[in-house]
Amino acid sequence: MRVYAALIALGLIWGLSFVFISILGEPAGVWGTVFIRCLAGALLLLPVLWFKRKDIIKPIPWKALAVVGVVNAGLPWGLIALSQTQINSSLAAVLNAFTPIFTGVLGLLFFGSILLKQQWIGIGVGFVGILIIMKFDLSLLFGESFVGIGTMILATMCYGFSSHYARKHLTEAGIILVTTCTLVVGAIFGGLMMLITNHNQLLTLAQNMDGEVVFAIIGLGFFGSGIAHLLFFYLMKERSPEFATSVTYLIPISAILWGYFLLKEPITIQMIVGLLVILGGVYLTTRPKLTFKK
Repeated sequence: MRVYAALIALGLIWGLSFVFISILGEPAGVWGTVFIRCLAGALLLLPVLWFKRKDIIKPIPWKALAVVGVVNAGLPWGLIALSQTQINSSLAAVLNAFTPIFTGVLGLLFFGSILLKQQWIGIGVGFVGILIIMKFDLSLLFGESFVGIGTMILATMCYGFSSHYARKHLTEAGIILVTTCTLVVGAIFGGLMMLITNHNQLLTLAQNMDGEVVFAIIGLGFFGSGIAHLLFFYLMKERSPEFATSVTYLIPISAILWGYFLLKEPITIQMIVGLLVILGGVYLTTRPKLTFKK
């Protein structure tokens, strides 16, 4: 019963994260949102890592941790924040459901995984779902609308690559170390990008700080980045990676409902149909286990 409660809680938290990104987007900016999100999550987990310091693997795989920090947090979270300057939180969450499909594709291309026939069908079905959302207009990916749908797709590619890379290089590193270092590296990456693109962004945020913004920072940082990761790894430990990643089915549904009730975002038939098709593709892609070439 506890694992199902944790799964539902994780779906609600990560779905709500898209709403928090929408709230923070204007006052914090794209990279300010990444910086604050990662920093808040890291501050929550650093004391836990210090308490568990005797269990830290030696030598510490700094290079792999840095790569995962950029590709699993800094870069994709920036792309998501950028996407939500053009599309609403509900659509962003729907497109985020494409992550397991790209996990399969990138595993095949770069990590020697073998896809079964059913998984190939799932990938094709998932792409049809994207096309439905785009009204079968591929020009949206190559014109001004690339910032939105296109950048969300790039974010899911980052997630797909990082999941395989972490499994290959960080299996023995430990949950707390990987999660905390991911957030620290993400904060550094977001901070540097913020300095390069708009070094006055934190001042702008401070000038526009109100109760809603503070709530969004706490929700996105402490819950969406810190506690949510602990819940995810708890599910992996207590059940399996497949069970934990089933949260993919809950996140877009949760985000659509949060967006509708909190931000008054419309729910369109096109979005719902596209989501159902994408989730069908996700089911086919993740149902069988990936096998690897020797």
